[in-house]
Amino acid sequence: MKKNIAIGLIALSVVSFTIISSCKKEENETKISSHNSDESHNAGQNCMNCHRSGGEGEGNFTVAGTIYDSTGTSVNPNGTVKIYSHPNGNGNVLATIEVDAKGNFYTTESIDLSSGTYPSITGASGSTRDMPDITTSGACNSCHGVSQARIWIN
Repeated sequence: MKKNIAIGLIALSVVSFTIISSCKKEENETKISSHNSDESHNAGQNCMNCHRSGGEGEGNFTVAGTIYDSTGTSVNPNGTVKIYSHPNGNGNVLATIEVDAKGNFYTTESIDLSSGTYPSITGASGSTRDMPDITTSGACNSCHGVSQARIWIN
């Protein structure tokens, strides 16, 4: 009887360890959006609320947001976001991030935003819009859709 109880406790310990370890978030997990992918969620919300060091989301995003159509009500999938060192699509391209099927874009890649950057979006149709103002934040939905218009492209 004692042997059966000991084996049962060991089995329970293994199951408990498996459950606890499977819930642990990988801080340094690589996450990068891609065209046609539908793994993202929470369009229009500030991705960095969860996808940050100590947050609930998988991976620590450096740049993330949502692209909408010109009405600002429907997401605009499969475009491309480029981060430039100078305004109007000039200077060095610091990052190129594909917009997924749900209109979201995100990356955990290291991107130096500290000197200020100029994002540009190209829709799946080929039309392009540049953000005219300098930014040092990659949390695009922390302003866009809150204090600024949503990011949109035709």
